[in-house]
Amino acid sequence: MIETGQIAPDFTLPANGGDTITLSGLRPSAVVVYFYPKADTSGCTKQAIGFTENLAAFEAAGAKILGISKDPVKKLDKFRDKHDLGVHLLSDAETDVCETWGTWVEKQMYGKKYMGIERATFLIDGEGKVAQIWRKVKVPGHVDAVLEAVKAL
Repeated sequence: MIETGQIAPDFTLPANGGDTITLSGLRPSAVVVYFYPKADTSGCTKQAIGFTENLAAFEAAGAKILGISKDPVKKLDKFRDKHDLGVHLLSDAETDVCETWGTWVEKQMYGKKYMGIERATFLIDGEGKVAQIWRKVKVPGHVDAVLEAVKAL
C-alpha cells in the first residue's frame, strides 16, 4: 500500500491524443494522479470536468493532472472530446498501475462482488514523493480540496 512520504511508483502509460506519459518525466512539477472507475459515467465525468475547470489554477500552483482508468485510449479520446476535457487521461488497460497503487480493489454492487478501480487521488510533490492521499473519493468538493493541498506544497 502506498503511503505519504514514499517515492511514488513510476509508470509510463498511453494517454489520450496519442501521447505516452511517464510520471517521473514530469518532475519538478507536482502531479495530481487521480484514478477513476470508468470514462463517461456520471461521477467520473463530473470529476474530470471539475479538474478541467480548475486546470489554470492547478497549473499556476505548479501542478499537472493525470486521470487514470482502464478504458482504452480510443474511449479516452471520445470522453475528452465529448466533454472538452483539458486534463491528461491515461489508459491502464492491464491494471498494472492500479494494482501497484492499490486502487484495483474488490467492490460490491447489488450483492455481487467484482474487481474495479477505487476512486482515489494522490498528490505527488516536485521530488516525486507522495504528499497526500485521498481514498474512496466522493466527487463533490474533492477538486477544491486537492487544489488547496497543491497550493500548500
